[in-house]
Amino acid sequence: MVDFVKWFNELSKKSLPIAGGKGANLGEMFQAGFPVPPGFVVTADSYWEFVTDTGLKEEITEIMKDLNIEDNNQLQNAARKVQEAIVREKMPEDIAKAINDAYEQMKLGNYSSKINTATSEIIKSGRDSPLVAVRSSATAEDLPDASFAGQQETFLNIRGGPDVIKHVQMCWASLFTARAIYYREKNNFPHMKVKIAVVVQKMIESEVSGVAFSVNPSTGNKEEIIIEAGYGLGEAIVKGEINPDLYFVNKKDFSIKDKQIKKQTRKLVRTETGTTDWVKVPDKIQDSQVLFDSNIIKLAKIIQNIEDHYDFPQDIEWAVERNKIYIVQSRPVTTLKNIKTETVSSAMKESGEVILHGLGASPGVASGKVVKIESVSELDKVKEGDILVTKMTDPNMVPAMKRAAGIITDEGGMTCHAAIVSRELGTPCIVGTNEATKKLNDGDEITLDATNGVVYKGKSEEVLSSAEPVITSASVSSTSSFYRKISTGTEIHVNLSSPELIDKVAHRDVDGVGLLRAEFIAAELNIHPSALIKEGRGEEFVDKFAKDIAKVARAMNPRPVTYRTLDFKTNEYRDLPGGAEFEPEERNPMIGWRGASRYVSPEYVETFRLELRALKKIRDTYGMTNVELMIPFVRNTWELEKIFKIIEEEGMKNIGMKIGIMIEVPSSVILIDKFCEMGIDFISIGSNDLTQLVLGVDRDNGKLGEWFDERNEAVLRCLERTIRIARSFNVKTSICGQAPSVYPEITRFLVKCGIDKISVNPDVIERTRELVAQVEHKLLLDSMVTKKTDNDITVL
Repeated sequence: MVDFVKWFNELSKKSLPIAGGKGANLGEMFQAGFPVPPGFVVTADSYWEFVTDTGLKEEITEIMKDLNIEDNNQLQNAARKVQEAIVREKMPEDIAKAINDAYEQMKLGNYSSKINTATSEIIKSGRDSPLVAVRSSATAEDLPDASFAGQQETFLNIRGGPDVIKHVQMCWASLFTARAIYYREKNNFPHMKVKIAVVVQKMIESEVSGVAFSVNPSTGNKEEIIIEAGYGLGEAIVKGEINPDLYFVNKKDFSIKDKQIKKQTRKLVRTETGTTDWVKVPDKIQDSQVLFDSNIIKLAKIIQNIEDHYDFPQDIEWAVERNKIYIVQSRPVTTLKNIKTETVSSAMKESGEVILHGLGASPGVASGKVVKIESVSELDKVKEGDILVTKMTDPNMVPAMKRAAGIITDEGGMTCHAAIVSRELGTPCIVGTNEATKKLNDGDEITLDATNGVVYKGKSEEVLSSAEPVITSASVSSTSSFYRKISTGTEIHVNLSSPELIDKVAHRDVDGVGLLRAEFIAAELNIHPSALIKEGRGEEFVDKFAKDIAKVARAMNPRPVTYRTLDFKTNEYRDLPGGAEFEPEERNPMIGWRGASRYVSPEYVETFRLELRALKKIRDTYGMTNVELMIPFVRNTWELEKIFKIIEEEGMKNIGMKIGIMIEVPSSVILIDKFCEMGIDFISIGSNDLTQLVLGVDRDNGKLGEWFDERNEAVLRCLERTIRIARSFNVKTSICGQAPSVYPEITRFLVKCGIDKISVNPDVIERTRELVAQVEHKLLLDSMVTKKTDNDITVL
């Protein structure tokens, strides 16, 4: 006979086949005496009897037959059909009765096994139905070597037998979301081998909650316990919507090594109507430590005991209700290693035969054969491991840049295309050599030390072997667990040149993607967008852009991804196949027909509409709602008015998508109040273009390198004015130019101005986070000292 329901005290870690990963872990901890809220599991056998007895198994198998998960339309349709079929089918009466009876039994609490039936009925009739969490627990979830957590649904604050039964069935259906189907296929888990149990557990109305790790997942330090704490329900921390306190505890003696206390102004709570909502944290405790030292130590000891019990590092969710600590989930930390790349120490600058010097724009060392490129038509010459040498790269060269082991250019500075893209790719790059294309020949074997800007003749084993390990954008494992090492009030985002890079940065200490460039997606189509439209292939454009942007959105979800619409210059567009027919020849493309001016031009507006349709498809088809739209190079308010009209015509108005503009032109600095009044959600400062236009300096001109400086007072005044006025309109402020990635003093200046977000290159994410934290702490200390001085009435 099938057991439809199992209580936690009947389960253990060996119960995975019937209770799923979450249910088995909760049962194991409950049995071991850990403070787990009571509950029961609707077993995987219940689910299996449901799908077999109703004929759903055959129906699901048929729907999944020959499914191409890479075809998003197929995937979404299959998911929808399976879920609809599961929810539509009536739950067998015997399973529904078992669930309802178990739920009613929860009213008795600890007395259920100590009283007779008549007494229990009297007690139950006088007690309210309990609030419970209904949580999916798949049999391929929370395994030691693969965590499938989050693939299925969880429902909170459910009350009443009929509602519990309804949400159990919805959990069953969530085994076949598009995301879950895709994930199982990619990880070779047969659909009919994965069953699903459902946990029904007493809700904890937490005053304080958080996440903890029995090891430091950022550094791999096994001697530290890491605890994050916030007011209210834990969902706020799990989703990254508040900056929690962070506590470091020494495992040896449970002493508190360090505490980072963050101001917390709001918390998530359950309202009187049963919904979850934000409320204000009382003023008097906003700056206070959330979790008392005694509870930090008590929690740390529980965490250590759980790790000892499993003999494996654990990722734990906890909550405090009426000063009692509860453990609501524990799962294995599946990855802990940091992968490192190499750079050369400055002492090696004089080693070997130096043949070139330049500006080290992207750190690292590489050795390989030279391949010189003069035009895009020669990209196929570059093979894996070659050193790409060219006058200056452009967006169309990205495919070859990805294959190259290193890059050297004649021209450019720290903000040129080669420098920006190389840093994001994690590829060693030297720019501004002036004569690389003259001195180097195809087939020459060379070694480049891009940390110090030196090129050596031949393969220098001495240079390569003396490399020092440093973490770069390419060095972080794509499977590393995401973890916030340092909390900051100022958000740290990352600039991405290509969707392929998301696997290397999604699990790092970033709050989102502050700049996702579109140019490299377009380049991979290998045709001018207008030529594509002329050939009647517009949907090909939409599909390509939607798929690539959705890849980034999915990896970052729920963190935001700011997508910048195409900002090719005319000379770059002309190089695309078919481009000459549609692009004029301009004497100065950098300040020519680009950005917003294209979107409102009859000759180009259809391409802009295709981009908007791709963004709409991401929301409607892929279900990703965390993509924001950013318009580059806006010069005039009337341009933006026309763009808003086009967005409305494409059905993209008032759908929850945030829309912002880049501040790159002096006119947009001067008119910032007017732009804010138009209803934009955010602004992002493009410091590269803004600096060159404020100072009148070509940023790609190596001879004017000393003149191009974002630290110039004129530029700083523009930054301060823009941030100050935008904030007065409650418009979010950010920067995505190269300045913060290069100059720490710019970062300090921006934080002092009150900027909301700073978006940097992958190679400086952690360094920028640390710097911002230092500046914020200093500002806080200064304000405290000032306040104390103001209140000091001592008479000397």
